[in-house]
Formats: sequence, structure tokens, C-alpha cells
Amino acid sequence: MTLNKLGMAIAVACMMTPTLALAQAGGEPQTLDKVRVTGSAIKRTDVEAALPITVIQKAQIEAQGINSAEQLMMYLNIAGNGSDNLASNGGIVSEEQRGNNGVSGANLRGQGADATLVLLNGRRVATHGLKGRAVDLNSIPFAAIERVEVLRDGASAMYGTDAIGGVINFITRSDYRGAQLSLHTDTTEAGGGNIYSTNLLAGTGDLASDGWNVFGSLTWKSNEILRGTDRDFSNTFQPARGLSPDTRGTPFATVFNQAGGLIGAGLVDPLDGSRQTAINPLDLPGAAGCESGGELMGPYDHQLWGSASSRYACAWDYPAAAIIQQPQKNLDFIGRASFVFADNHTAFVEFTGSKVEVRKSFEPNQISSSTSTAATAFGRDSWYPATGASYDRVYNALAGYFGTSGLNYGAPIAYRWRCMECGPRSIQTETDAYRVLAGLEGQIGRWDYTAGVSRASSESSSTLVSGYHYMDQLRAVLGSGLINPFLLPGEAQNPAGLAALEAASAAGVKLYGGESILTQIDATFSGELGLNLPGGAVMMATGIDLRREEYRFNGDSRETARLIFNAPFDDANALDKVRRDVKAVFAEFYLPLHERLDVTLAGRYDEYDGFGSTTNPKVSFKWQPIDSLAFRGAYSTGFKVPSFNQLFNGVTESQYAGLDLADPASCPGGRANETVAGCEVIRPVEIFGGKADLKPEESKQRSFGAVWAPNDRFHLSLDWWEIERLETIRAAARDVLIDNYDQFTANWIRDASGQVVAIDRRYINSGGTLTSGIELDSSLRGELAGGQWQLAFNGSYIDTFKTRGLSTLPWSDNLVGDYVRYYNLPIKWKHTLGLSWSRGDWSHTLTQVYRHSYKDEQPISVRNGTYIPSGWNPEVDSYTVYNYSVSWTGIDQFKVTAGVRNLLDTDPPFTAHQNDYAAGAAWETRIADPRGRSWLLALQYDF
Repeated sequence: MTLNKLGMAIAVACMMTPTLALAQAGGEPQTLDKVRVTGSAIKRTDVEAALPITVIQKAQIEAQGINSAEQLMMYLNIAGNGSDNLASNGGIVSEEQRGNNGVSGANLRGQGADATLVLLNGRRVATHGLKGRAVDLNSIPFAAIERVEVLRDGASAMYGTDAIGGVINFITRSDYRGAQLSLHTDTTEAGGGNIYSTNLLAGTGDLASDGWNVFGSLTWKSNEILRGTDRDFSNTFQPARGLSPDTRGTPFATVFNQAGGLIGAGLVDPLDGSRQTAINPLDLPGAAGCESGGELMGPYDHQLWGSASSRYACAWDYPAAAIIQQPQKNLDFIGRASFVFADNHTAFVEFTGSKVEVRKSFEPNQISSSTSTAATAFGRDSWYPATGASYDRVYNALAGYFGTSGLNYGAPIAYRWRCMECGPRSIQTETDAYRVLAGLEGQIGRWDYTAGVSRASSESSSTLVSGYHYMDQLRAVLGSGLINPFLLPGEAQNPAGLAALEAASAAGVKLYGGESILTQIDATFSGELGLNLPGGAVMMATGIDLRREEYRFNGDSRETARLIFNAPFDDANALDKVRRDVKAVFAEFYLPLHERLDVTLAGRYDEYDGFGSTTNPKVSFKWQPIDSLAFRGAYSTGFKVPSFNQLFNGVTESQYAGLDLADPASCPGGRANETVAGCEVIRPVEIFGGKADLKPEESKQRSFGAVWAPNDRFHLSLDWWEIERLETIRAAARDVLIDNYDQFTANWIRDASGQVVAIDRRYINSGGTLTSGIELDSSLRGELAGGQWQLAFNGSYIDTFKTRGLSTLPWSDNLVGDYVRYYNLPIKWKHTLGLSWSRGDWSHTLTQVYRHSYKDEQPISVRNGTYIPSGWNPEVDSYTVYNYSVSWTGIDQFKVTAGVRNLLDTDPPFTAHQNDYAAGAAWETRIADPRGRSWLLALQYDF
């Protein structure tokens, strides 16, 4: 088929790297072989298809210094801004992030990683073993990727129910001859967070002449640790801007009021007669100040957090103590053997395997004294005794300001302490994944076919590394006084106390593990039906997809479940192996109604164990009124069944840690304000878990766009899209339960006195979400100074993001540009603007990456109107970085690429979001790259 003007422009601009595009963009028409692209099962030559597809070639990925699938997702404008990267799951997590240890997910159009289908060479891989809901991108053999195809549209009618947000297809080589060695380094200028990788690719056999080919690719990759303390912007002691750490657990302990303790119910402040219940001796008038207590200490902002009784408390920057980039080691392999027989048929066997080790590390445990006698509490027998070495120092400091009348000399000291000697809490997650695939492809007459059988697995486990201790031994050593929570920098702990603390360590205990298994048989046939319409031959594809999905999750496997302080076991969610079978048939018809108008009809029938059957259609069109202009559009529906853990998770409880919640029955809106009767702070337990009666989600996807290519040097595409999801499964949103209290009164669990003691936030079928936007893609190329240049622009505009708690409720206000916890952060605009220039052996690329500003999360005092910090800014600034690279191929079979990421060393913009609910100390992990300026070097040699 000879391409027209529009087809040539899109083929050159979208399907090739800049260098290749410029080299091949001649004036002569080209003839293309039939190809099958992501989103359609029909092989055809019209690459200007009705569906919007983004193709990223290997050379483009290398030019940006991208070294992992996670980095690629952060770069793509179509990708959502969810908590899908390792940095977003670096510390204590809650709600939907539970079980995400070591996982990097793909999240297209903000629909979530579990609503984005990830394929490897057009077929599924197993979801991550711990949660079983989304594919871990770390298991993809990224160094072996030849290109990535992103279908920016729903594809449930072709691929199945989890393709609501779109499809991302990682495509590797299908054959290779020779050998290639490549090395890659990405080294930060400020230190920490370096990335190294090496890849060996080798193959032999020529499919055309020998009738066979075997190749393999082995990659090793290491991400070094980047600590929060390695970057100046990672600092939550910025109270004038509305951000200060909400903890009084400090390396030099803060004294707390507890019955029977040194300060009893609290001490009366001689300044104004107020009662102070949290006092750090370092912060008293005339003392050395909180900063003298150790690294990351500072004053507790009692105004910002609305806690007048903590006027003399200190705080510690626990968000900055977390790891920004988790240390990670990857080893992956992909191998393929192909054999041609009977001329038009190829049999192949493909194996993919990976081993990923990720270690997340965050702040040491906080020890909080209590009057409870429960085994899980630090009761009176663990308080700091009067025999302790620092007892008199603490007593004298308090007596010097408050006087002695309120002090109970000889009584133990109740305190809140950050146990630095315990070490940072660290959890290592190891994931072993594989896929074995055997298949056939070829032609029978005029029909193309492909068929395969595969089995894939992802098995993961998480193990305690440091920072966790057996509770009985920890309580004993604390109560003995051998461990001193009131030490200043330079002062040393008692060696006997440190030895006892080491003996109490629970390092090496396995928290939990899980495995996700996918077994699949698929077959597709496509070709011409022998019928013709005015625009050409009618084509059809049909196929089957048979899958078995299996999942298991085990909790604490120790014979004796000895209590470990704060260890995040997940025993309630332990699940013996469960499975479901999915049987599906699908068909697709390409109808060229006119030489300038074609319609594609597709449909898929799925039958799910436990959920019955569903049929999902898709219709798309392309109308090309003139050679240089085409219009395209599509409509489809989707159907997504609950995941195993959404159905079967047990009940878990988590203490609400914030100071911003009030009882909505007595305080409409639920915003805590101690100055308003009925709006006192409550901190109930929140209950999470699965529900066996959940219904499937449904969705409707719509798109309409235009492509204009007046010549082969310029093209412009503009696509509007909308995704409406119904019965969306999610943990019951706290704000929905508050705003619609009358409809959710049963979710607010009360004791006999009527006080809220728990909130039921188990999974529900919520009313859904409504998201729409516009995507823009354009390129322009020409000649300059004996070389060829290309200017490429890609942008994504989000127009609408609305939610509703139940289908009977109205849609919320438009949340685009607002701060959203946990889920997708719907910023209005994202774009990349790239300029490349090539001549001879040299190729240069300069790229701008832009992320729009948005409204920040309001501090508690701003939200309830009690206190507005002097420097509070409700807007988070936009984020712009520039990347540059240069490649040289002046030596035969040798390629060198060097570059700079974040050329201007731009810091992430400041945000005051609450760190009890989100990672990132004064910066947003869903938007920015914290590594700063880094230097790239990649070497490639072909033997």
C-alpha cells in the first residue's frame, strides 16, 4: 500500500525515532508491510489508525536518559500522577497503598494501576505477588525493549476488563544476531541516588536463511539509596509556610502528662496559667533550644497544629528521615527461540525472568508512654525510672521554670521519644517473576494467525531488616533505665543498654508473602473476508482468550507469634490460594465504507467465575475528507471485576493520626476546631477490609480527535477523551462519609456514650469518577547547518475530574487543580517540548518537561480558620526541568551517549501537604524527581 500525505507524516513523525525519521523522510512514497498495532487485532498498513497510539522508540528513551519503566511513566504526559512509584511508598502507608512494597505501577489517564493493562510483547504478565492487583514495572526487561506502544484509549473490547485507562505494551526484539554490550550510569551531582546498569545481548541464527534464531538479553541494574537528609528541600520545618512536623517524639524525649508520672496531669505555665501537657526541657525559656537536641530537631508548632498545651514541646523532622529513592537491585533475563517451518509459519518459545530486591527505610520507632497494661502498650513499668542517669537533669529543668509544686519527684517519667538507637525501620521486599510463553504465528491462505500458551508468576515476600524489636524485651530495657531517652548529642548510651536493645532485635522476621499466577491460552485470526465496500476490502479478526488467575497471601508464619513493636504484619489478609477462570471470545471488523471513511466494530464476551458474563462493544471511525486531514473517534464500554483482596481481605484497624477530624454529627463538615463546641478533635480507629458482596465496576469511554499533516514535515493531532466509571471500588472515602453523614451513619461506630470509636472504611462500590481531557501532539522538522532538526511537542490537559460517593449522589465539584490524597493528583496541564538536531555521527536532544501548578493541601489551622501562617501560599508552583543529551557513532559498532538530566538543577516545588498521609518532606513524590542534576553516560558496543 502506498501511503498518502497524512499517512506518511504520521508514519515518519510518530512511529520512528527523530534520527530515523529525518533520515528516511524523503519525497518518494513508501510501501509498508502489514503490521498489528496495540489496540487492534487486524494487521493493516494504515498506520494513521482510528485509535490514538503513542509510540516511543528505544533511541528516544535513551536520549532522555530513561533507565526504567518507572522513569518512563513519570515522563509520559498521559500517565497519571498517582502513588505508583517507589518514592510514594517509602514509609508508613495506609489505605490503597497497603501491600505496595517494592511496586512501581503504570497508571494511564489517572485511572489507577489496576485499571491500566500492561502487556509484554502483546500478552499479559502476572500482577505483583503481594497485592495481586497491578503489574510491577520493575519486572519488565526494560533494557531489552525496542519500543513502547501506548494506546490512549479504553481497550476492554479487545484485551479484557482491566484496560479502562488504556494499554501500555512493552515490545522487545523478536530476533537478534550478533552480540552487544551496553553500560549505563546516571550519577547525581549532589550525591546519593546514583543508577547503574549493564546489559548483554547475544543471538545467532537467521530466520530468513537458516530458518531459526535464538537470542537472549541479561540485565543487571542497581539504584543506590537517596536519603531525605541528602537534599535541602526535604525539610518540613517551614512553619511560616504552613508546614511543620506533627510529632513530639524526639531524639531528646518530650515529657508527657500521665497519671502517676513526674508531671501528673500537666504543669501550669507561669506565663499565662495554661496547663502544659507536653514539655521538652530544651524548649523552656532560657534553655538551649530544640535544635540542640540533635539532627532534625526543632520546635513543635503548637499554633499550626492547634495544640496550645504543647507550647514547650519539640518536634523531629520524621518525613525528612525517610528514604527518597529506595535502594534497588534488579536482575532480569529474556530469551527467545524462533523456528520457521512450511515457509509461512513460525514457532517460538519465550522466557522472561526477573529478581528484584527493594529496601524501603524510614524513621525510627516512636516510643509513647501509656497507662495501659496491654501487651502492646508502653505501660508504667517501661517509663523512665528515678534511678535513671538523666532523671535529675530533667526534674531540675522543669522545676527551674514551673516550680516544684506540680512535680512528683521520684515518680517515673512518661515521655514520647524517637528511639534513634533502635535504628531506622527497614523492610526488604524480594520479588521473583517469570513468564514462559510458547506460540505459533503465520499465515493460512489470506489469513494471519497467532496463538500462544503461557504461564506467568510473581512471588514476593517482605522481611524486617532493622528498627523492629520484640515488645517484651524492649519494654524491659526501657524500664530498667539502661536506655536513656534524655541524651544530648555527644553523650553515649550505656553499653549494657545497647546490648539489651540489640538482643531484642527482630531483624530477619518475615512479615508476609504472596504469589500471583496467570495461565493463559489465546489465539487470534485476522484477514480479509472476501467482501468489498466502496473503500476497499472488509477485514476481520476473531479470537479466544482463556485465563486462570490465581492468588495467595500468607501472613506471619512463625510457630510462636511473639509480639514485635509496630511491625506491619498483615495476618488479617492472609488468604489461601484462590482462583478464577475467565473465558472470552472477541471479534473485530474493519469496514471501509468509503475511500475516505472507515469504521471499526469490535466486541468481547467475557465469562467470569462468580460474576457471570459481560459483553463490551467498541466502535471507532476515521474520516479523511482531504489527504492532509483526518477525524477519528471511538466509544466503548468496560467491565472490571473486584480483585481478590478487595473481595477477601480481612478486617484491619488503623488509628487515625490526624488532628483535623471532628464528629460530623455534632460538627457539620467534620473539621476540628477546639474553640467551637462539638468540634473537638477525635482520633478513632479506621477499619479497612474486603467485602465479598462487591459488584463489578463498569465504564464508558469516549474520544474524538483530529490529525492534520499538510506535508511530511509537520503534523498535529488533537484528541478529546472522557472516561466515566460507575460502581468504582475503593475504600470508603473519609470526606464522603463526612459530607454525606446522614447516608453513612452506620459507618460511624460509637460506644455506649455516643463517642465515635471507629469508622468503617471497608471497600464499597462508590458512585464512580468522571474524567475528561485533551491530548495534543505535534512535530515539525527541517534542515539546518547541514543537519536535520525536529521540534516535537506533546501535552495533556485535564478538564474534568469529579467523584461521587454513591450513584444516588450528585457529582462533586471539579477537582482538577486541587490536592487529592493517595490517588491521582489531577493537575491541569503537563507537556514535553523537545528539540533534536542530527548531522553525521552526532545527534543532540534538548527537552523541557513541564508540570502545572495546583492548590496545596491546607494546614489544619488554615482549614478551620484559627491561624494562618505568615508565608502561607495556597498554590504549589509549577515544575519545569530540562534534559540534554548528545550521541556519537563515529567509531564503527560503537555508540556513546552523554547527557544531563535536570540541566538547571531545579528543586521540586514546595508543598505543605500533611506527611501523616503522604510521602515527601515538603515536596510531592507524584510530580517531581528529587535527585536533582545528574550526569548520564551510556556506552554501547556491537560485536
